[in-house]
Amino acid sequence: MKVNVHAVNFTVDRKLVDFTQLRLDKLEKYYDRVVASDVYFKVEKTSEKENKIVEVKIHVPGDDLMVKKQCKTFEEAVDQAAESLERLLIRRKEKIRAHT
Repeated sequence: MKVNVHAVNFTVDRKLVDFTQLRLDKLEKYYDRVVASDVYFKVEKTSEKENKIVEVKIHVPGDDLMVKKQCKTFEEAVDQAAESLERLLIRRKEKIRAHT
């Protein structure tokens, strides 16, 4: 799957890009029609520790799925977003299977 990484107002580390690619590649095991995904990394300017925001937008035929997570680290946010997307993709696959 093609993963497009966008970092807002900072440069993203290569290790973070690789981690994101590996984690999102696992989503294809739940739904094999994923075309591509866009990942946006943002840092919110607050005094809170949970100021790292990750938005993941997945393109599947006929629809786009979007998940937004805010955590202490980008890795944790990517992991939580991927878990949410797993549930969404499984639900979508079951819905399609029910119609056929």
